[in-house]
Amino acid sequence: MRPSSWADRLLALMVRFVGLLILLATLLAMGASFLYNQAAEADQAERVAAQFNMRLRDHVAILEGVRALYQSDAAASGPGIRAYLGALQPQVHTPGMEGIGIAAAMRAGTPAALEAQLRENYGEDIKIWPATDQPIGFAVVLVEPYTPRRHAALGFDMYSNPVRREAMRRAWQTGRPAASGIVHLAQEKAATVKQPGFLIYLPVYVRDPAAAASFATTPGTRPVEAFIYAPFRITDMMKAVLGNQLDKIDGLEIRAGAGPSAPVIFRKGEMGWDAQEQVLHIADRQWTMRISYGRFFERLGRPLAILLFGLALAVLATQLHRVQQRRVGEARALADEKARHAEDRELMIGEMAHRMKNAFARIGALARITLRESASLEEFERKFDGRMRALSDAKQMLVTGAVDSVELGQIVRRELEIAGVSTEQLAAIAGPEVRLGDEGAQAISLAIHEFATNSIKYGALAGKGHLSVGWHRDGGDIELDWTESGLAETPDIESESFGTRFIRSLIERQLKGSWQRTAVDNSLAIVIRWPDNGIPD
Repeated sequence: MRPSSWADRLLALMVRFVGLLILLATLLAMGASFLYNQAAEADQAERVAAQFNMRLRDHVAILEGVRALYQSDAAASGPGIRAYLGALQPQVHTPGMEGIGIAAAMRAGTPAALEAQLRENYGEDIKIWPATDQPIGFAVVLVEPYTPRRHAALGFDMYSNPVRREAMRRAWQTGRPAASGIVHLAQEKAATVKQPGFLIYLPVYVRDPAAAASFATTPGTRPVEAFIYAPFRITDMMKAVLGNQLDKIDGLEIRAGAGPSAPVIFRKGEMGWDAQEQVLHIADRQWTMRISYGRFFERLGRPLAILLFGLALAVLATQLHRVQQRRVGEARALADEKARHAEDRELMIGEMAHRMKNAFARIGALARITLRESASLEEFERKFDGRMRALSDAKQMLVTGAVDSVELGQIVRRELEIAGVSTEQLAAIAGPEVRLGDEGAQAISLAIHEFATNSIKYGALAGKGHLSVGWHRDGGDIELDWTESGLAETPDIESESFGTRFIRSLIERQLKGSWQRTAVDNSLAIVIRWPDNGIPD
């Protein structure tokens, strides 16, 4: 290899290395961009969840403040709580709650005290409802700030509803805030557009043991005289907590619980494949929030643009190298053309010398073998001429056909035609198309010539029997059968002449095959077998 070729190869390797570095840097940048955008959206979703959780904690803190106020003076709960909420204004500073209420305890069938309290708080007769089979109840005696829609909840016995009752019992047992499942709020009866909702309860335990018998109790728990609670309309709460952020969110889904089986209680837009999942803490319950910002370009478009840009740089570097290589190649092509011509001439001269050497060697071998088995000069001339003609015919078939191979059937029929086989007999000779190269064609031509010569002298072609020739493929081999039957006597094949040994040598060396002769019952069978090299036409 010339020194310049080493330089070209080194330059090609450097260009490929630079292209690989560009591609790796592109992939890293693309992955970093994707992960950065994913992390940014995860952080934003976490901030939304934290904002929601913080607002719920603020609501619980207001409930705890109302509970403390109620415990300080239960008799003045109505005016005191109104004044407290009027000063605090939670609907302005922490919107989202549907007011704050008190559900006072009563025993079954004794609603008079709570109805009197309702009359005192709202100046009208309000009945406790609905009828229930529970031994105790907790009826709403106060909801503030007051609105006509919230008026519909007054007198409602919350303990009569199993979903509310389950949350009230948890709060009763733990003393901590407890959230109900999804319900239809009592005030929704007066609402034009109804929404699902839930409630958060805080228990107010009886402080005076002497008065405990007058309040609700269950075995193993402290007596409770009331629950401070806050109702929430879910859609209103989401709008109050998130505000304008909802417009920037492509998809939002809230499930009242964990896992895909939890019911969906709020949905906005369409959820994308890039949804982020967060946990919302609703008192003692956990909800699941899935949020999707639909930022296709930021999540995929930008990394894809980085990838395309990097690929373009890598392709550009490769193309520049190819252009440079093409120019160098064109310049070198002119210089290499003369060298190629010289090499071609040397190759042709070498090939001619090699072929001539092989031809002379083969002719010399034929001459020596023919001389050894000939009793006279005339016999030598006849045998040597026939064998040379067989070699010449095989070579002539290759040269005149302008091909590198000759068909087996053509060799067999031509040799038998010269031996005097009739046209009808030649037509009966059949076999698949088998292509032979120069060496194989010469070996088969000499073998068939030898068989035909012997048959003319001693066998079927001398008019003393029947000749059958055919060939077929067997696995990966070609098998040629030469059979002479009905002969005057069984041929003697115990010994081999020089010519026979020469033919065996040609079959074994040039065809890489084998042959087998069998003589029995006035017949002679010769089988030649060699590998099918699949020489194309």
